[in-house]
Amino acid sequence: MRFRNAGRARQHAGASTPWALAGALALAGLLAGCGGGGGGGGGGLPFIPGPGGGTPGDDDAIVASSSVAGQCAAPRGGINPATGTGYPDRAGSLAIEKRWVRAWIDETYLWYNEVPTTLKAADYATPVAYFNVLKTPLTTSSGRAKDRFHYIYDTEVYRQLSEAGVSAGYGIEFAFVRNSRPRDLRVAFTEPNSPAANAGIARGAKILEVDGISVVNSTNTTAINNALSPDDLGESHSFKLEEAGGATRTVTLTSARITRTPVQNVKTVDTPSGRVGYLLFNDHIATAEAQLISAMNKFKADGVQDLVLDMRYNGGGRLQIASQLAYMVATPAATSGTTFERLAFNNKNPFGLQSPLPFQSTSRAGQPLPQLGLSQVTVLTSPDTCSASESVINGLRGVDIKVNLVGGATCGKPYGFYPQDNCGTTYFAIQFQGVNNKGFGDYGDGFTPNCTVADDFAHALGDPSEARFSAALALRSTGSCPVPVAAAAARAAPGLEKAEAAPDAGPTLLLRSPLRENRLIETD
Repeated sequence: MRFRNAGRARQHAGASTPWALAGALALAGLLAGCGGGGGGGGGGLPFIPGPGGGTPGDDDAIVASSSVAGQCAAPRGGINPATGTGYPDRAGSLAIEKRWVRAWIDETYLWYNEVPTTLKAADYATPVAYFNVLKTPLTTSSGRAKDRFHYIYDTEVYRQLSEAGVSAGYGIEFAFVRNSRPRDLRVAFTEPNSPAANAGIARGAKILEVDGISVVNSTNTTAINNALSPDDLGESHSFKLEEAGGATRTVTLTSARITRTPVQNVKTVDTPSGRVGYLLFNDHIATAEAQLISAMNKFKADGVQDLVLDMRYNGGGRLQIASQLAYMVATPAATSGTTFERLAFNNKNPFGLQSPLPFQSTSRAGQPLPQLGLSQVTVLTSPDTCSASESVINGLRGVDIKVNLVGGATCGKPYGFYPQDNCGTTYFAIQFQGVNNKGFGDYGDGFTPNCTVADDFAHALGDPSEARFSAALALRSTGSCPVPVAAAAARAAPGLEKAEAAPDAGPTLLLRSPLRENRLIETD
C-alpha cells in the first residue's frame, strides 16, 4: 500500500507555510477528523456535479460552486472506498477546478469578505496554488496571522487518516525543542507495538542523525524530512539516537501501517488529599470514544476526586469527541440543558446550521456515557494543544467548571472546518468560530497556563515525577505553582513556545502537520 505524503503535496503546491512534516511530526499517525459526507471521501457536504465543461465566461467571475463542482482535469475512476459508489468526477479542466475553489471560498469561508479581490486565477498554475492565497491577510492583536489554518490534503490519504488514524510511519511522535541549527529533535512518545516501540525507543531520545545526515546541523532538510516522513510501507532508514544518560546507538526502522492509540497511560494516583486520575489523550479521532469511556469508567470505579487530562500533544479533531469528553468530566448540573459550543458562520450561513452543540451525553451507538461529576479539572497543555482540545477547555469554563492549565500556552484556534473534497483534493478553509455557553470564543492567541512548566523529556508521560504532572499535583494540593521559570529560561524551555526558526539560523525542518490542529464537524 502507498501512502502519499500529503504534507509534501501541500508544500509542492506552492504554499508559503511549510507543512511537509506531515510525516515527521504526524505521519506516525495523523489526527483524524470528520467521518461522513462529502462527494469524494474528504468530508464536508455532498455536492451535485454540474454538466461537463463548466460555466462559460470570465474565469474570475464567482459562480455557484455546485455548477462547477466535480469537473476535473484528471477525473478519478473506479469506486470511492468512502461511499462504495463511483466518484462524482466528470471531465473538466484546471481552470474549472480553480473556479470551484473561488466559488467555495466565497460561499463558505468565515472571512470571505476579507479575501483580496485583486487575485487572478490565471496567475496560479493549479487550483491548490490559487486556494493557498484565497484567505484573509489580516492579523490578530498580537500580530500573528489571523488565518494560520488554510491547507489541503490528498483525499485518499485524508480518508485513511480520518477513519482510523492510520498512516505509514514508525510510530513516533516527534517534538522540536529547537527547529533551527543546532536543532534539537526529541521523541515525545511512541505508539504501542509500533516499529519504534519494538526497537525500545523511549520518550526523550534525541535524534542526532538520519541515514548518516546530521539532524542537528545539516542543511539537507529534504533528505531529513524524507527519512522522518516515509511515503511508503516498507521504507527503511537509520536513526542515530542519544538516549537517557548520554549513550548513543543507531537503529534501523522500517515504516509500517501505524494505527494511533489516542488514549494512553490511564492510571489512578493516590495522594494525601485524595485519588487523582491521569490519562494521556492525543487525538480526537473516532476510536477515542470507546477508549475515553473505558478510562472514565475506571476512574469512576476508583473513586477519583480530581483529574489530570494530558493534552499537551493533542491538536484536536472531532468536536463531538470533545463534547463527550467534557460531559464525562463535568457535573450533571453543569451539563444539563447547556451548550458545549455554538458555531458562528459567515453571514451567508452556508450550511444552514444554527443549533448549538450540547454536551453530548450518549455514545455514537446511543448508550449513556459515564460522568465523573467533577467541579474542576487540570489540563496539561503546550502550543500543540489546539482546536478541539481548546474546545474542551473553553466548553467546561463556559459552564463554570474550573479548568487549571499547566504547561505552555495553547495554540489559539477557536475555528473549524467542514473538509470538502473536489477532484481528489480535500480542502480545509476556516468556516466557523466556536463560542462557549457564555458566548466566549476570543482566544486566537491561545489560553495562558496557570503554571508555566517546560516539557520534561527526562521522565515518562504519566510519571508523577514528570514536571508537568508533578506541578499539576502540587497545584491541586497547595493551590500554588512550583517556583516559576525565569522569563528568559522559559522562552528557551521545551514545549512553551512553537519551535520556530530564529532569524538567519539556516534551514529548518518543517513544522507540524495542520491535521494535528483541527476542529472538525461530522455530517453523518
